[in-house]
Amino acid sequence: MKSVLYTVFFFLVGCNTFSSKGDSSPAKTPEEPYLIEDVLIKTRDGAKISAIVVRNTNIVTPKPVVLQSTIYVRDNGRDLQSLKESVDEGYIGVMAYTRGKRYSTEEIWPYEYDANDTYDVIDWISKQNWCDGRIGMFGGSYNGFTQWAATKTLHPALKTIVPYVANRPGMGLPMENNVFINPNYEWAFYVGNNRYLDTIAGNDRQRSRDLQFKWWESGTAYKTMDSIDKRPNKWFQKWISHPSFDRYWQTMAPYQKEFSQIDIPVLSIDGYYNDSQNSGLYYLREHYKYNPKAEHYLIIGPYSHFGAQRGGFPEVNGYKVDPNALIDTKEITYQWFDYIFNNGKKPKILKDRINYQVMGTDEWRSAATLDGLHNESLKLYLSKEPVEDIYLLHPQKPLKPTFHYQEVDFSDRAIWNNDYYPAPIERDYRDMRNGFNFISEPLTESIIVNGSFLGELQVSINKKDFDYGVTLYEVLPDDTYFSLSYIVGRASYAKDITKRSLLRPNEKETLPFTNTHLVSKKVHQGSRLMVYVNVNKNPFSELNYGTGKLVSEETIKDAKTPLTVKWHTDSFVEIPIWRDTIPKKQ
Repeated sequence: MKSVLYTVFFFLVGCNTFSSKGDSSPAKTPEEPYLIEDVLIKTRDGAKISAIVVRNTNIVTPKPVVLQSTIYVRDNGRDLQSLKESVDEGYIGVMAYTRGKRYSTEEIWPYEYDANDTYDVIDWISKQNWCDGRIGMFGGSYNGFTQWAATKTLHPALKTIVPYVANRPGMGLPMENNVFINPNYEWAFYVGNNRYLDTIAGNDRQRSRDLQFKWWESGTAYKTMDSIDKRPNKWFQKWISHPSFDRYWQTMAPYQKEFSQIDIPVLSIDGYYNDSQNSGLYYLREHYKYNPKAEHYLIIGPYSHFGAQRGGFPEVNGYKVDPNALIDTKEITYQWFDYIFNNGKKPKILKDRINYQVMGTDEWRSAATLDGLHNESLKLYLSKEPVEDIYLLHPQKPLKPTFHYQEVDFSDRAIWNNDYYPAPIERDYRDMRNGFNFISEPLTESIIVNGSFLGELQVSINKKDFDYGVTLYEVLPDDTYFSLSYIVGRASYAKDITKRSLLRPNEKETLPFTNTHLVSKKVHQGSRLMVYVNVNKNPFSELNYGTGKLVSEETIKDAKTPLTVKWHTDSFVEIPIWRDTIPKKQ
C-alpha cells in the first residue's frame, strides 16, 4: 500500500452515515493550519467509503463544506492540495472516493453506486459538528457525474453543485447515441485495476491503439475485444450487455421527472470541443425541461474535455482560441460558492443563464435559454445538384425527391472513416469516404452559428440497421475546413434511445437527430457551410453490420452482403444562427 506523506492518520471503520455522532479523530500534522482526517464512512448497505476531511485548526465554528466525489485517487499530493484550497477559501474540504477505491475494500464498479453512496456521504457530513449543515460540490468529468448522481435523491444539506464537463453514463460514454466507443475500454483498467490508479495500463496508449486495430483486422465480434487483449474486462462486458439506454443506465443519475425536484442553484461549465459534451448538456436540457424555473447557469467556450476544467488552453486541436475565451475555472467556482454561501456577488461572467464565447469575435454573449441562442434557422436540403465534385446544400425542398446511392463493404478493412472528432479543428481537405458532402452557396453576410444543429435523414437501406454520422463545417474562402459540430448515431435508436426499433429493409425511413454538439462561431461573408453524411466504419467504435442482431456479437461473416444506402434528397439539416441585423420581411 502506498504511504501517505502528509500526515499520520487514523482508520475510522465504524463511522455510520446515519448516526448523529461521528467517531472520527483528528490526525496531527505539522502543516498548520490544516487539520487532516482520514475517515471511512459506512453506507446504508454496509459498504465503506474512503474520504479525507481537511479543516482549519484556527476555526472552531461550523462552516460550509465543499465536497468532491471522485473515482480518481491521486496519492501524489494533488487531492490534498485541492482540499487545502477549499480551506484557504474559508470552507471545509472533503474528498470522498468511489466505493472500492483507496481504503474501501468493496469491489470497484464505476458509476453503479455513486448515487446512493454520495447521498450517504452528504448525510454523514451534514451531521458532523464542524459542518453548518450546508454542502456544495464541484469537479469535472467523473466528478461532474457524481454531483448529478447525488441529486437523483436530493439531500436537504446539498445546496449547490458546480459540474464541469459532467459525464452521463450511457449517454456520452461508454456509448454515444447507442454506439459503443472505445476510450472507456482502456479507462476501465485505469480506474478499476487497483484502489488507486493503474497508471501503467492507463498510460499505455500504444497498446490500446494496437488492440483496436487487431480487433478491426481480425473481423471478430466486438465483444471479443478483451479476449484479443488477453485481459478480461468485466466492466466492458457488462456495459456492452446494455446497448439501450435502459434501467441500468437510468438509475445512475437523474432521469426524466427526477429532474423536477432539483431546486438548488447549478453552475455548469463545458466546451465546444469536449468529446462528451452531449453528456454535460443532457443534464442542462433535462433540468430545464422538467423544471423550467431552475436556477441553472452554463459557461461554455472553445474548450476540450480537460481544457474546460482548467479554464481553457490557448490552443485546442490546432485552433488558436480568442484571448478573451480563457477563464479561471477555479476562481469562478469559489466566487460561485461565495455567492451561494456568503451572500457574495455572482460571478461577473454570468450575465444570464447561458453564457458563451463566440469564436472569432473575442467576445462573450449570453442568453436566457438555449433556444435564445439563435434568432433564425437555416433549413438546408441534401440536394443532388452538383457543385464542383460534391453537391449543393439547397435552401429549397426538392419538388421531386431523388437519392444518392452508396454501397459499403464492411469486409474491406482498408477503407474507413473517422471524421467526427475534430482533430485538427482546421484542415485543408474534405473527407470523401463512405458518404457525401453538401455545400451551401457563399454567405452574403456574416452570421453566427449558434447552438446545436438538428435534422432528419430520409434513408432506405437493404439491411435492418446501420450507424451514421453527420458533420458540420465552415468552409472558408481559402478552402480551409473548420469543424463546427457533429453527431454519431445508430439508426435503430434514432427515435428512442431506450428501445431498439429495427429498420425495414428497402423501405424509406425517417431518422431524426438532435443530439449534436453545441457551438458558437462567427462565420464570415463569403464562407460556406458544408454537411458531410456518412456510414460510421472505423476501428474506434463498434461496427454495425446491419443484421439486426446484437451489434457486439456481429462478425465479418455478417458482411457477405454489402450495405446499400439511399440518402434521399428530402433529408435536411437545420442550422441555428444569430443575425445581429434581421432582414425585414418583404
